[in-house]
Amino acid sequence: MSVAGQEITVVGAGVAGLAVARALALKGAAVTVLEQADAIREVGAGLQISPNGAAVLRALGLQDALEAASMRAEAVELRDGLDDSLVLRLDVARLRPEQGYHFLHRADLIDLLAKGARDAGVQIRLLHKIETVDLSGPRPRIVTAQGVEHSPALLIGADGLHSATRAALNGMVAPFFTRQVAWRAIIPAESGAAPVAEVHMGPGRHLVSYPLRGGTLRNIVAVEERNRWVEEGWSLRDDPMELRLAFDGFSPRVKGWLAAVQDVYLWGLFRHPVAKVWGKALPEGAVAILGDAAHPTLPFLAQGASMGLEDAWVLSDRLSRLPLVAALADYHSTRAPRAARIVVAATGNARSYHLSGLTRSIAHTGLRLGGALAPGLALKKFDWLYDFDVTVG
Repeated sequence: MSVAGQEITVVGAGVAGLAVARALALKGAAVTVLEQADAIREVGAGLQISPNGAAVLRALGLQDALEAASMRAEAVELRDGLDDSLVLRLDVARLRPEQGYHFLHRADLIDLLAKGARDAGVQIRLLHKIETVDLSGPRPRIVTAQGVEHSPALLIGADGLHSATRAALNGMVAPFFTRQVAWRAIIPAESGAAPVAEVHMGPGRHLVSYPLRGGTLRNIVAVEERNRWVEEGWSLRDDPMELRLAFDGFSPRVKGWLAAVQDVYLWGLFRHPVAKVWGKALPEGAVAILGDAAHPTLPFLAQGASMGLEDAWVLSDRLSRLPLVAALADYHSTRAPRAARIVVAATGNARSYHLSGLTRSIAHTGLRLGGALAPGLALKKFDWLYDFDVTVG
């Protein structure tokens, strides 16, 4: 179908929502984004954009904005969290100089995507919290908390973990608590912080850190295994002392970072199934989901944002080139297997980071030997992930 002139409503002004809005608007669609917040903003957090996500931003004409807002990663280091010794270093800048691995503040990514969407003609409407998504009629029907109704020809749900659009397509499915919680914080960076993503591994816990904004800030995400349930979400504040106590056995360097934490957020990590239905044609319209609404993943492979960007490109491409029913079917069949593979890989990383005892010693020794004998082999294992470019072919 041609999307030129089509009225399309996107629910959610996050990474996936703003990206698909710009992509469709560049193809001539009349796109409106509905966002429940009173401003386009993100609370403080860092994220990584790997080459597969950067390829989409480049194809959307946002490469220069990405370079200006981010730091190019030099390497990824796996470290023994207890003594700070190096276990494995992946020199991404040296081994993959043609690819871009980026660190940036989530707020900066949202800003550049929002500007890109508006520059393409997208209308962004704030204070539109969606209460109801009804797919029983000829067109999708949504009702906001203020009682305002919208019936767009095409509704795209980019409304995150607790997506009302996903629920309308798939029904409610209770997530599974992984018995892991995560803290996130941002602190001032030490002078001369190298553009390296560090994973500090320990029994039952690990901590990831990398610099942001030209090396002036340091992003921290720390994960601990525990049985106590914690609310799923990004806005639950916690006492920094709880974080420090959880990592009290880690190296002085890590404890020095945590001593500088003033504000910290805690959230429970839940495993959600990849949605069975990603889109549906109606008599006079259609609905589709993407990003976390379709495939929430644990944060152990740094793919949340890049997966949303990939979804945005594929959905907009199929809608512009194929008849509606075929477009939705091809979008789902193309994206679902890859999303499922990434979700499984992220879950596996958590287990690898949290080993203890003899198993931990054997695994770390193997990684050290492998890194010394074949430094590029460990990175090559992820070619299926990072070398994938949805904008080609």
